Amino acid sequence: MGGPADQTEQLGLVEQAVDRLVPEGDPAHSARSATTAGILVWAYLAGRELEVWMADALGSTGLTTSEFGALAGVAFAGEHTLTAGDLARWTVQTSGGTTKTIQRLVDRGLVVRVADPGDGRRTLIDATTEGRALAATVVADLVVRLDHDLSPLDTMARDDLHDGLRRLSAALGWQADAQTTATPG
Repeated sequence: MGGPADQTEQLGLVEQAVDRLVPEGDPAHSARSATTAGILVWAYLAGRELEVWMADALGSTGLTTSEFGALAGVAFAGEHTLTAGDLARWTVQTSGGTTKTIQRLVDRGLVVRVADPGDGRRTLIDATTEGRALAATVVADLVVRLDHDLSPLDTMARDDLHDGLRRLSAALGWQADAQTTATPG
């Protein structure tokens, strides 16, 4: 990515594109629809940028973003051991994609499948000692990196961003059935 002047120019181009999504002369135009178009574009760009940022930050671990999401999910679940379905919702993957992700983590010795003592038909996923240690190390590094990258934002802006992202995720159905909302892999 270029310097501040390049970034300012890029932001301007994106804003112009957002304005063209719902032109003022369009019968569908309203302040609300223009704002919604902006949310669509900025959330898409931020999501893509975060995916690239995460992949770069995870590079030395050999984990994909999906693998890290699943590992962190089981490593920080506390007393609640997760099922593959729980992980599918957490990582926003299909059940098939989640199965492959879990298998890669099992192959690396970072998670194990265990029988549910309360229901023999269910399999639970738990982090190994190595998996918990790796997840803790990676999370600590990610928090430091993101804190640095968000340094231009003051506390109020960070709180607003946190709350807005939480509301956006809830509105888009974070808890929805992963089979209908997830992407494979």
